Formats: sequence, C-alpha cells, structure tokens
Amino acid sequence: MIYQASNKRYHSMKYNRCGNSGLLLPALSLGLWHNFGGVDPFENGRAMLRRAFDLGITHFDLANNYGPPPGSAEEMFGAILKTDFAAYRDELVISTKAGYHMWDGPYGEWGSKKYMIASLDQSLKRMGLDYVDIYYSHRPDPNTPLEETMGALDQTVKQGKALYVGISSYNAEQTAEAIKILDQLGTPLLIHQPSYSMLNRWIEQDGLQDVLQENGVGSIAFCPLQQGLLTNKYINGVPVDSRAAKPTGFLNKDQVTEELLNKVQQLGSLAAERGQSLAQMALAWVLREGRITTALIGASRVSQIEENVKALDNLVFTSEELDRMEAILNSIE
Repeated sequence: MIYQASNKRYHSMKYNRCGNSGLLLPALSLGLWHNFGGVDPFENGRAMLRRAFDLGITHFDLANNYGPPPGSAEEMFGAILKTDFAAYRDELVISTKAGYHMWDGPYGEWGSKKYMIASLDQSLKRMGLDYVDIYYSHRPDPNTPLEETMGALDQTVKQGKALYVGISSYNAEQTAEAIKILDQLGTPLLIHQPSYSMLNRWIEQDGLQDVLQENGVGSIAFCPLQQGLLTNKYINGVPVDSRAAKPTGFLNKDQVTEELLNKVQQLGSLAAERGQSLAQMALAWVLREGRITTALIGASRVSQIEENVKALDNLVFTSEELDRMEAILNSIE
C-alpha cells in the first residue's frame, strides 16, 4: 500500500528555531538509535517512521553505528526514503554522525579527517542520499586536533554532502573552541547534541547551555527519558523486558536503586496531578525554558510516539511544581 502523509501533519507540532540559523526543528525529534536495526522487525520500524511524520516530526536522527549491526539503521531508513518518503525528502531534516567504531584498523573511529569523510560517504550510500541535512562529530577525539575534526565537518558542507554541522557530547570548553574554529572556516556550528534529563543535568553544571546560548547554537537533548527510567515502566520496579534488565547497554540494573525508584514514583505522582504521564512531564521539563531546541525521543512501538507527542499539550510549569520537582530531584544521591 502506497504511503500518503497525513494532510494534518503540521497542525499541532511546535517548531523551534535552531539557534541563530534559519532552520526550524520540531520540538520532538525521532532517533533511530534502537529498534530500527537489522535485527528488528522492519514493518514495526516503518510504522513508527510513518506515524512520527504524520504527527509533524520532520527530524530523524541517525548515526553510522546505529543498528545492530552497525549501519543497518541507515540502511533501513534508506529503504523507507526510497519508497514511503521519496516524495517528502524536502520536508525532512535527516542527520547522521561519525565518531564511534565502524570498521577495523586505525581509521575506523574517532575524529580524523580520513574517518569523518569516509564515514559520511558510507552513510550517504546506505541511505541513498546526495546529502544529509546535519552531519555531527559524535564525540570529541582526545588524540586528534580539534582543528582537523572541525575542518572535516567544514569540508563536507563545502562539498555539498551536508547542509549544516553539529557536535555531540562535547563539554563547554571544547564546544567554545569548536565554535571559534568553525566560525573562522565559514561554517557555523548549527547544533549540539548532549545527554540531558531530569536525572542528568551535567549541561547546566558544566556551563554548556550558556555557551550555546551566547553563541546562537541550537541544542537537541538525547536520552531525555533517561533510557526509559522517566516513564511509567519503572514505577512498579524493573520490568524483565526493560533495558535495565538486559546484561549490556547504557542502563544497568545496579543503577536502578530502590531510592531512585522511589523518586521516580514521586515524579510520576506529580505528573498525574498535571494530567500527564511521567514521560510527557519529563519531555516538557527538558523543553521548559526554551533553551533546548528539540528533545530526541526513541520508541519501540507507535503508541510511545503518540504518547510522547502529547507532552506538547502542556509545556507550562507553575513555580510550585518546579519547586516540588527540585525537592524530589535534589534528594537523589
């Protein structure tokens, strides 16, 4: 059955300007980190991508290593681009990244020009694209001069392989230097992708948010739901099918302490008083001050995307609600 996008897809989504650029991004973007790889059901991924676009999510975030296996999320997305989204390419913002391990030998990860350029060429081939809208350095490389990595990003724009460039997981000092280098090259930094949630506020403490705001750079927060911790899934303990219950991954069972679960339950009660799920409140919190351009959500089924988008129905917090949240959060060791 031929896909035709909803004619109401732009009726309710909120779009925010990305820093000082002309680019608008949806308040919620969809990441393909999990559940879109070669080991995952293709039709489930297709249904999620279709529904996300129908709800006004125009930004799809990938990386060279997303899968598993690495590269397979880009291949899956490329298949959808060729069929379902072929007529809508100019309505989409497609991003990819390079920085983590992709192939054997000394040139298969980090931030050298050789790796960054080769990786983007591979990503474009997997997705069947002439260019991506945003190309990121996925992580800072301690052994490659920042000038080289930023120079590689600049080169991709001047080659027409990317429209904008971004960085991810750089601290405030590294970001300020990257901004300076890219400005001198004539390719301004569009966006930074840091981890950020109610349970992970390093960008506030590090001063990264201030650097971005002062320099007119946008931001996209990844893991705003803290790998699912800030959802109703953990309110009654650790489910057997959760990421925390799996032996590998960024979230492990040892991190999900009884104390933390108690705080999650308290936050869930506050969300219920606001007429929201915990996930909806957590997303609203990330977007609350307008300093985050877009929150990057993940999903394993269509209903999660639908639930998350409803967070935009209530983005306003009273001072009392924020004080209660701070009291709960500050008690977490």
